Parts: sequence; C-alpha cells; structure tokens
Amino acid sequence: MELRHLRYFTAVAEALNFTRAAAQLRVAQPALSRQIQDLEEEIGVDLLRRSPRGVTLTAEGKLFLEETRELLKRADESVAKVRALARGEYGELHVGYAPSPSVEVLPPALAAFQKAAPRVRVVLHDLASDEMIARLLDGTLHLGITVEPWADVSGDIQFEELRRYPFCVALAANHPFARKRSLTLEEIASQPLVGLSRRDYTEYYQLLDRIFASVKTRPRIAVECDGSTSMLTELEAGNAIGIVSELFRRIAGRRLVYRRVSDSIESHSIGIARTKKGDVTPAGEKFCDILRQVARELRGEKTKPKG
Repeated sequence: MELRHLRYFTAVAEALNFTRAAAQLRVAQPALSRQIQDLEEEIGVDLLRRSPRGVTLTAEGKLFLEETRELLKRADESVAKVRALARGEYGELHVGYAPSPSVEVLPPALAAFQKAAPRVRVVLHDLASDEMIARLLDGTLHLGITVEPWADVSGDIQFEELRRYPFCVALAANHPFARKRSLTLEEIASQPLVGLSRRDYTEYYQLLDRIFASVKTRPRIAVECDGSTSMLTELEAGNAIGIVSELFRRIAGRRLVYRRVSDSIESHSIGIARTKKGDVTPAGEKFCDILRQVARELRGEKTKPKG
C-alpha cells in the first residue's frame, strides 16, 4: 500500500464518482479503478459499492476514509515541516552564550531571528567558555556566542569574529587613579586587581598574560569573582581596580569610571563558535546571518540588500 493508493481512494470516496475523481487526479479512469481494486484486495474488504448510478461507501469504506484523511494530513504536515526545516524555518536551535560577552549582539539578534523564523525554538544555554566548547564538541550545542577560544581548542573550533573590543581599567569614582586620564601597565600592576574565577574563566588569565607580556611586573589578583555582577560590586567598593573589556560598560554603566591603558593596544573579540566538523542546521545558518547583520549595524555599517 502506498500513499497514492490512499489519495486515489480518498478522491473517489469524496466525489462518489470515478469519472470526477479521475479528472481531479488527472489519471485515466480505468487506471484509477484498477488501483482501487488493488487496494481492496490488499486490505481484504470492499470499500466501495459500485452501481450504474454511481459509488457509495461501505461501512468499512467510511471508517477507512476517516483514517486515510488523518494519514494524508499527517503526511502533508510532515513534508511541510521537512521543507521548512530545510529552509531554516522550523526546528530547535541550541545556542550557548556567555552573558557578558554576548550582551550587545545576542538580544537584538534573537529578537530579529524570532521574527524571521517564529517556528524555530531557540534554546539558550548560559555557560562558561570551557563548558561551551565541550558542548560544541559533543554536539549538544549547534553554535555558541563567546570570546575567541584559546589555542588549545582552535584546531577543532571554527571562530568567526563579530565584534572587537579594547581593554580598559574600571575603578570606583573615588579611587585615587580616577583622577588620571590613562594608566600604564606598571601602575595597574601596583594595585590589587579584581578578576574572574580561574576555574571558570581560563581565557581571562590568558588575556592578562598577553596584556602584561611587555612588562616585568605581573598583576596581583586580590579577588576572584564568578561573574560580571559580582565583579561590578567588588569594583564599586573601591578597594581594587579591574581590567575589563569596553563591553563591560554596557553592564556597569555610570556606576564606575574607565581609564585607557596607555601602553597596551590589546583587545579581544566576540563571535560565533562552531565545530569545524559539525553541520550547523539551516536554522543555525540563518541565525548566524542575523548575528552578522546585527554586528555590522553595531559597527555603523550599512546592511547590503540581498540579491
């Protein structure tokens, strides 16, 4: 039994006339009659009563018509869903993100994507960088929005930069260094620093190593925080300063002051992380396109119309 047998039977059962059903299906009437007979023989019951006046349904035919309508409806829905999936308009998309790095690009991209693909369910996973990379590699995540991965995993992870941010010094308004316009690395290293957790933010300390590579003095981390919110609270207390991304201003606002690092041009990038060997779904590709568009708009670039 094939779907075409069910479609043929449904057409005849609804029209109650082989001639009209054949015209509707665009098949020859003898061929249609033969297909219905084959169906009845396979099932082992008569579905139709034939007479010179037309066709009527048997009790078995009435029940079978109800069932075939449901089956054909489900088949059509399945085809529609698969086609929508192939267009990136249906399915489920698992996206890892680091709250602080993604604060600028993720909210507008998510809003635009949900408008463009309302039938795609986006599942967000708030993860530290190490765990995000692990989940990308084991296939739990389709993509991630994070800082650029460190060299140890760069061979397995493809990273596409969206935004780049310089580093600056964040400190309380009443801190003595707040009177300066900029700070040197030696001045920064002379002060206790507020940093992020070594366990959860490995890349943060690799970035500090890069920043202080040009001077002999190394920074002294006085407090390790589990996230941007606790880091902000520690900095507001005024007992220490912190090296942060310019993006940190979006979180802290005017609660802190920020000073340029005069002898460093180090910066870091935020972007899309995905595995080199993994296949991102069409919905994932569509989401990546929207992330790129948001990043261009944030840089003040005009979006080129498609086509």
